[in-house]
Amino acid sequence: MSNLTSAVRGALLGLAVGDALGVPVEFQSRSIRKLDPVTGMRSYGTHGQPAGTWSDDSSLAFCLAETIAAGADIADSAQRFSHWYEDNYWTPHGKVFDVGIATADALRRIKLGVAPEQSGGKGEYDNGNGSLMRILPLAFQVRGLPVAERFEQVRRHSAITHGHIRSVLGCFIYVEMACQLLLEPSVMAAYQSMQHTVREFLTHNPVASDLEIRHYHRILELPYGSYMTEPLVGCQEDEIKSSGYVVHTLEAALWCLLKYSTYPETVLAAVNMGEDTDTTGAVAGGLAGLAYGEAAIPAEWLAVLARRADIEDLAVRLANAVG
Repeated sequence: MSNLTSAVRGALLGLAVGDALGVPVEFQSRSIRKLDPVTGMRSYGTHGQPAGTWSDDSSLAFCLAETIAAGADIADSAQRFSHWYEDNYWTPHGKVFDVGIATADALRRIKLGVAPEQSGGKGEYDNGNGSLMRILPLAFQVRGLPVAERFEQVRRHSAITHGHIRSVLGCFIYVEMACQLLLEPSVMAAYQSMQHTVREFLTHNPVASDLEIRHYHRILELPYGSYMTEPLVGCQEDEIKSSGYVVHTLEAALWCLLKYSTYPETVLAAVNMGEDTDTTGAVAGGLAGLAYGEAAIPAEWLAVLARRADIEDLAVRLANAVG
C-alpha cells in the first residue's frame, strides 16, 4: 500500500469513525456527557441507528471523494449531494436520517436550477458547519497547488452549500491543516505551519475583511480588537464551544487534536464535548486519522463501521486519482 493510499484510508476511516461515535448522542449537552461519557461505539440513541452508523457528514464527504476520484468538478459534487438527499446515495443503511438546514436549502436551490457556485447561503446566519464537515477529501486533490489556488478550490466547493466567507475561511484553515499533516508527522509542527501559511495568504490576498478573519483569532493567534486573547492551544475545555457554528466546530476539533496524542483520545474528547457530537467527532476524526493512521483506530470500532469495505475501496480510488 502506498503512503498516499494509507493516508487517505486513515483520513476517510478516521472521519467516519469519529462521526459514528457521535451519532447516538447528538444534541446532548456536555454536562450529560460528563455524567455518561462515550467510551466506544453505541447503538441507537438520538437517531435510532445501529452501532457504527455515520451521518450526513461522512455521506457528503464520500460524495466529494467520489467526484475527485472521477476527475470531475463541483457540478458533479452538487449532483452527488442531490442524489444523496433525494435517492439515499452513499448512506450507511439506505436512508438519509439527518440533514442540515442550510444544506437542504442549497440542494433545493440546485434542483430549481441555481448554479452550484451560487447555491449556498451567503448570510450571517448561514455559517453552520455543513461545508466544513465534508471538505477533507479536497486536501488530497489540492495539496500540490499554490496556496491561492488551494483557497479558490476550497471556496468553490464550500459555496455549493455554504457561500459566506466565514464558512470558506473555516474550510480553508481545515484543508490547510490536513495538507500540512500530509507533510509533517508532528501535529504541533503541522499546526504552526498551517498558521503561518494561512496568515501569510490572508495578509497578501484581500479575500476577507479583517473582521471576518478575526473570527478565527484563537486558531491563527491574531490580535482581537486591542488585545490578544488566549491562543487556542492555551484554552481550557470550558472555553471551547461545540455547537453547529463553523467557528465552534473548527476550534473544538483542533483543540482536541492539539491537546491529545492518540486517535481514540482525540475523537472521544471531541464527542464528549456534547451538542453537535457527530460533526465535531468527524472533523476531529479526519485529522486524527491523518495524524496517527488507520492502525491507530481501535479495531473494535472499525469492526462495526457501516460500509467499511466500500469506504476502503473509495480511499484506494481517491488515492489513485490524485497520486
